Amino acid sequence: MGTVTLGVSIAVPEPHGSLLQERRAGFGDPAAHGIPTHVTLLPPTEVAAADLPAIEAHLAEVAAGGRPFPMRLSGTGTFRPLSPVVFVQVVEGGEACAWLQKQVRDASGPVARELQFPYHPHVTVAHGIDEAAMDRAFEELSSYEAQWSCTGFALYEQGADGVWRKLREFAFAGPSVPPQAAASADRGTLPAR
Repeated sequence: MGTVTLGVSIAVPEPHGSLLQERRAGFGDPAAHGIPTHVTLLPPTEVAAADLPAIEAHLAEVAAGGRPFPMRLSGTGTFRPLSPVVFVQVVEGGEACAWLQKQVRDASGPVARELQFPYHPHVTVAHGIDEAAMDRAFEELSSYEAQWSCTGFALYEQGADGVWRKLREFAFAGPSVPPQAAASADRGTLPAR
């Protein structure tokens, strides 16, 4: 059966997702149209295709333990010079994203893996392009704002053409987190569920 390359992420909903994808393309990032706008929970990971049912069952269990939470993006950041990336910052919902990605990559699960860098939730808007274009992305999106209620996440597969396609969505089972409680969680005073 071979292997497949999977990723797990929170999609940035419309109209924000398309707008940021178009901006990414406008900065000259050739990967822009092959990568839906997202916040990563599991980076590209090669697995045996036969493991897909177990991975889906694991993700369904993670989603069953989660609950909707407020997400807010504001302003830009960069990982340069360590990594050639400019991103829009996750300023609300980061703690919940961190909890989710730990559950997805849990050592007892089918997609356990170590990360190359410490987890930092973000939305990439430029990657691996020339410095002037990276600077432009950083400046032009510095006042960008978006917010929505995150109600789940999705499993994606990267095709041979390099394009990421959604395989399945996983909705949270629990009740919504009130905005005040989510703000407390992001400050580290309320454990993420």
